[in-house]
Amino acid sequence: MEQIFLLIFLALGGSAVAGSVKVVSQGNEVLVERLGSFNKKLEPGLSFVLPFLDKIVYRETIREKVLDIPPQKCITRDNVGIEVDAVVYWRIVDMEKAWYKVENLQSAMVNLVLTQIRSEMGQLELDQTFTARSQINELLLQDLDIATDPWGVKVTRVELRDIIPSQAVRESMELQMSAERRRRAAILTSEGDREAAVNSARGKADAQILDAEARQKAVILQAEAEQKAIVLKAQAERQQQVLKAQAIAESAELIAQKMNTSPDVHKAVEVLFALGYLDMGATIGKSDSSKVIFIDPRSIPAALEGIRSVVSDGQVNSNELFSKQIPGLENNRAS
Repeated sequence: MEQIFLLIFLALGGSAVAGSVKVVSQGNEVLVERLGSFNKKLEPGLSFVLPFLDKIVYRETIREKVLDIPPQKCITRDNVGIEVDAVVYWRIVDMEKAWYKVENLQSAMVNLVLTQIRSEMGQLELDQTFTARSQINELLLQDLDIATDPWGVKVTRVELRDIIPSQAVRESMELQMSAERRRRAAILTSEGDREAAVNSARGKADAQILDAEARQKAVILQAEAEQKAIVLKAQAERQQQVLKAQAIAESAELIAQKMNTSPDVHKAVEVLFALGYLDMGATIGKSDSSKVIFIDPRSIPAALEGIRSVVSDGQVNSNELFSKQIPGLENNRAS
């Protein structure tokens, strides 16, 4: 009988010793109550509790967790119905508060997030819910972090996943976007036509300016060429007159020398004078203007008689002779 009691005692003592040893995994924490009141919190590792007096009431991880918020209906400030769902990242920072301050922590978190989302969406218009999503996330994070602080919870991140308007609103938005695209296409087309017209006008203006400049340069070059041609022609004519005058002067010198040495040379002079007179008439006849030349046959013998009288004096000066009979000879020699 004593052996039976000893075995029972050993069995109870062994179970009590085994129950007093607790091993907590890394990333978890355990709350222990003694006789119905909070006693201590077990950290990761090996810990001991009193058998039959201490009781583990809450075991939870302190790692970050993800809370999936189901889609819910919201009303925006401009009375548009939308469905919104979100994801919340959170973790427990105070295990005691998380157990004793709220009865069902995860359910309380879900309801709190739904309430905050409805509140934030009700303050925004429909267009703002699409364009200001990052600002909405920041506001939700701040509000939830403050609201869950008494529960020993730290909200690290809030992300809105989908914002889905109702079917009627989606159809209206599609029509609006289609009209907006058509408007932008029309604006781009008109701007392209305007730029094309401007470029065409500029091209025509530039072409006209270049054409006018080219014509101006051509006129200037033509005028310069004509001026140079006139100058060269005048120089050539002057040179020709100078050479002709020099030839006449030299001829006169030779004739005068012959007249001084030979008394019968006056007949040759008469013939030369007559030929020169006839030559002058032929030259006048070749000019472009119409003319009629009347030559008095009696003037030729008179001119010959004048030459004969000069020659009969016996002192012949070639300059005097030819300047009398050929006007302009003295001026040509001077030039």
